[in-house]
Amino acid sequence: MIVLGADMHKSSHTVAAVAAASGELLGNKTVQVGERGFAAALDWARGLGAERVWALEDCRHVSGAFERFLLVHGERGKSDLIDAIAVARAALREGLDRLPVAELAGVELDIRLLVDHRERLVRMRTSLNNDLLWHLHDLWPEQTLPASALLSKKWTGRIARRLARADQTARVRIARDEMRHMRELSHTIDALEAEIAERVDQVAPQLLAEPGFGPLTAGKLIGEIAGAQRLSSDAKLARAGGIAPIPVSSGKTDRHRLDRGGNRQINTAIHRVAVTRARCHPETRTYIARKRAERKTNREAIRCLKRHLARRIWHLLQPPTTATRSLAPSTS
Repeated sequence: MIVLGADMHKSSHTVAAVAAASGELLGNKTVQVGERGFAAALDWARGLGAERVWALEDCRHVSGAFERFLLVHGERGKSDLIDAIAVARAALREGLDRLPVAELAGVELDIRLLVDHRERLVRMRTSLNNDLLWHLHDLWPEQTLPASALLSKKWTGRIARRLARADQTARVRIARDEMRHMRELSHTIDALEAEIAERVDQVAPQLLAEPGFGPLTAGKLIGEIAGAQRLSSDAKLARAGGIAPIPVSSGKTDRHRLDRGGNRQINTAIHRVAVTRARCHPETRTYIARKRAERKTNREAIRCLKRHLARRIWHLLQPPTTATRSLAPSTS
């Protein structure tokens, strides 16, 4: 068995071949990104042996094209040689049978792309909103606008009419143009949210039925987890999201520290659910109170809740044939 570790970069990929039995380096090859380079890497790998498995460094958009190429061709599975060897040997240390198995992109990828696109548009709208507010303040310093006024049809209508009546200076024309772009962005953002909600409802309605899970948060989790069946246990999901604490005990001192690694998108989404449930879900409030009675701080109680939620989400996102029931927060 040969393990092929790939260090991924935007313009090139470096592949190192390591013998599974000994960890010995058998060879390495650097190829340019693209169909021709991918084919050259695959031909080289096939010449090393019939039994092989690929271990790719997960760089999302950078590694996605190569991963799809390998899957279509029946494979499983800092541009330098050291990183590529490290990826292959890390796969051996973890155990090839225990690593998540890559699959062809499906609805999870579509949802992730839609969620990411909406978030980019929201950031663009926020930037325009801030710039437009300063233009309006310069034009009419005496005017006080309520929060989110530029997202309200009532206020934007009033402002648009006042801008239309004003002298058409460069600042006024820019303000009118920014208002138009904001309206277009808002329309697109709302349409994307509706599409995301529809797709999430088709894929994981059980997630939407849980307290604290809106369609955007659920969509973020579905897209970032990319198939909970890839992960053999809820502990692996917690580790992937940087939610499981890392033991740093020494001698008689028994303590843990926060995991600053992992997928921070998963971590943020679960944290958002935890805070929402702690505010308005009776069972979760009881759970937090019990943790506080155990002399945990509120922050520590939220961390415990996030670990529970990782377990709950893992069970809920399992395929129906293998899904198992998890306990409610009040009983964990």
